[in-house]
Order: sequence, then C-alpha cells, then structure tokens
Amino acid sequence: MTTNETPLWQWSAREVVAATTSGDVSCEEVARAVADRVAAANPAVNAVTLDLGEQGVEAARALDEAFARGAAPGPLHGVPVTIKDNIDVAGQRTPNGLPGLAGLVAPGDSPVTRNWLGAGAVLVGRTNTPEVSMRPTTDNPLYGLTLNPWDAAYSCGGSSGGAGVSAVLGFGALAHGNDIGGSVRIPALHCGVPGIKPSQGRVPAYLTSAAVERSTVAALMSVQGVLARSVDDVRLGLSVMARRDVRDPWWVPAPLEGPAVPRRAAVLRHVDGEVETAPDVLASLDRAVSALVVAGYEVVEVDETSSPGMARTARLAVRLLMNDLDHQLTPVLDRLGSAQMRAYWADLRGMAAPYETPGEHVDDLAARTTLVREWSLFLEEHPVLVVPQLLGGVLEVGEDVRSPEDVRRVWHSLAPSIAVNLLGLPAALAPTGLDDRGLPSGVQLVGSKYREDVCLDAAQAVEDTCGRLAPVLWGRDG
Repeated sequence: MTTNETPLWQWSAREVVAATTSGDVSCEEVARAVADRVAAANPAVNAVTLDLGEQGVEAARALDEAFARGAAPGPLHGVPVTIKDNIDVAGQRTPNGLPGLAGLVAPGDSPVTRNWLGAGAVLVGRTNTPEVSMRPTTDNPLYGLTLNPWDAAYSCGGSSGGAGVSAVLGFGALAHGNDIGGSVRIPALHCGVPGIKPSQGRVPAYLTSAAVERSTVAALMSVQGVLARSVDDVRLGLSVMARRDVRDPWWVPAPLEGPAVPRRAAVLRHVDGEVETAPDVLASLDRAVSALVVAGYEVVEVDETSSPGMARTARLAVRLLMNDLDHQLTPVLDRLGSAQMRAYWADLRGMAAPYETPGEHVDDLAARTTLVREWSLFLEEHPVLVVPQLLGGVLEVGEDVRSPEDVRRVWHSLAPSIAVNLLGLPAALAPTGLDDRGLPSGVQLVGSKYREDVCLDAAQAVEDTCGRLAPVLWGRDG
C-alpha cells in the first residue's frame, strides 16, 4: 500500500504511473477518486460537459485486469485525462460549442485520443470550449459559461477553458487543449497551470468527423497541446501525444530532446501597437526573469527594434488567419452560430483587410517565411524568448465581446500569442504566482522549432522558484 496521504485526485501523472505500475494503487482507485472529484466540484464551474467518470472507472478496471494477466503497462498507465470538445473520441459527440453540432458523433478517434488512450490513459470527461473554439473566454449557447475557480468575475480563458479549469481543480492529471492563437496558453495563464503549445508538426491532428479538410494557414498555425499542474506532467503528456499518426501529413518525426543550448534568454516587455503592457504583466515578467537568473540563465533585454518584431509578425498572423478562416468558418457561423458569435466574428474579420489579388496572398505567405527565418536566427542567439501572453493581462468574463472596440483591444493584447502560432514555434506558459488581486499570472517562453524541451526546461526553472498554484487553490478552498 502507498504511504502517500494526498487524495488520489491531486496526484500527478508521474505519481499515478509509478503507483499503478508498482501495485501500490490500482487504476480503478485513481479513476474512482477523480470521478468523485468531478461529480462534486464540476457543477460549480461547468468545465466538464460530458462526465465520463463511470466509464472511466470501468476502463481503469480493465487496465488493472490486463496488468494482472501480465500485459505491459503503457507510459500513461491509469492516468486520468480530459479531452476538449472539439476533437474526436469514437462514438462521442464533437460539438465544438455549437448547438447545431450537438448530435455530431465521431466515427473514430483523433490522433491525440488514440495516442493517450493507447498509452493507458483513462478518459474521465470532455471539456468546454467557446463556439468554434475562437474566443479567449469559454462560453457557448450549448453548455454555457465555464467559471474561473480563482474568481468567477474573471475569464477562465479560451478556447481550452474547460481544460484549464479541469487541470487546476483535479479533474484529471492531464488535460488536452489546442491552440491556433493562444487557446492552450490563455487558459493556462488564467487558471494558473503550465501548458505547452508545441511546434507545428509536432503533434498529429485529424478530425474523423470533419466535413472538410483543414485549410493551409489553419494547418500551419493550429496545434494540439497539453495543460497540467506541473511542468513535468506537461512534458510527459506531450511525449505520448506526439506519437506518429499517419493520417496527418504535417506530422514530423522530430526528436523530443535536442542538443544542449546556452542558458541564455531574451525578455521582450513591450510590443508596438494599440495595447500597452499592463503593470501586473510587467511584474510577472520580473518574477520570471529572477527565476531564470537563479537557475543560471543569462537574461538580456530586447525591444521591437533589436528583435525581428513581434508587432509586424502579429499583424501578418491576423490577416492571414482571418482571411483563411473566412472561407471555411464564416459559412458555419452564418448557419449555426449565435447572434453574439456572428457579431464578434464580423468584428474580427474587420481587423484583417481582404486580399484584392491572389498575388497579395502569395506575398504574405512569402513574408511569413522571411519572419520564420529571422526569428529562427534570433533564437539561435537567444534560445529562450520571455514575452507576455496577453499584454493587458487576465480578462474579465465577457470582456472580449463587450463592444467592437473591446474585440479589437483584446486581439491586439494577444499579439505576442498569435505571432508565435504564425511562426510555428513552441511556447510554454509558466505560472509566476498570484498577482496583487489574487489572480494567477504567468509568462510565455518561446523556443526554436521542435525545441519544446528548451521551453519546458525554462518553464521548470520558473516553477522551481515561483511554485505551483494548484495546491494554493486547493488550500484556499479547504
């Protein structure tokens, strides 16, 4: 029997695997503890939209029986996980926040689902997302608003808001999210958990329920990622999530660990544009820099002129993405979206000038290549870039849709976030403690392509000094 007196729903993925493979704890015991936790705590936050706790207990029992017969355990043996509502689990609905897709049943598993469950993970729930997963606040007319457990007046982030809340509250040790402009990192920031937006091509993606293939710019910018309560668990979840799936032609068999790089970081505090970096965000950057220095990093200050330029990268990202999504996503919203979402989407589309000629679009794609090269060269000299996630800091509930002016301001605040998606680079969100309001804070740590290990090493250094926030929340709530 284990001597760990911590409730099983609080255990890390590493602890679960160690205990279930040593025989100290059964997979069923872990699944039951998490299922009970979801049943008790989810009604107050609305993070899990499909409670699969009882099915998870049955699946865990089957894992125990197979293990007893001599079956080799997988690297996630008995680890409880959640999957976001916008990728496929065979036989379950994939609504993506839209009432009109509430009955869309997936004929097969997406690669993330297949990889995690095939490694012994136990699915305990599906998590909430805004309509078509395109808002930084998680609310939709199908399942409603997901609340931030730190303070319900503030957003839990989006679009993987249900995943962020699930991770911090103990609804599974690992939470799946995805990210086309910040949808893993924004909830990680708002909920106080680490997360990773991997490089483009690192994690395979495919929707068996999709009516059309992903468009090119969306495929270049959208990635599947992980949220968890510790950097070490993020690393474990990513290592399994990134396994090969032949259905994604963009997937790249890149190693998860690369050669040593200098412990050198650059911090970019301000981005040219309409939004100034908020004081609490600057304080968060200070805490991250101090933690990196303690860990032996050399940290230098840079600005827009001594870097390839975050603002111009973000402007290009918005134009390419909005024009790209307009072709496939606008018709879906016109048919199935709420009035609020259609108005929000019209405001977003208004931020990106349409292409008058095919040549303009070709030129912008070529400009992306130039920016990727320039940022890659920059990261050769500074292997870690420390930058805000949102320039204006955490959002209040509904702040992103209050007015056309707020839509524009919030998306400008996301400049350092969406720019990284256009570049296809990995970025970790590292929590840096609580701000003066008692809300989570954090920074984005960007690395060279396929160097998630470098990002996570830096995130670990920040975690080592700033600590983990989930236990603080649990202690506050008793």
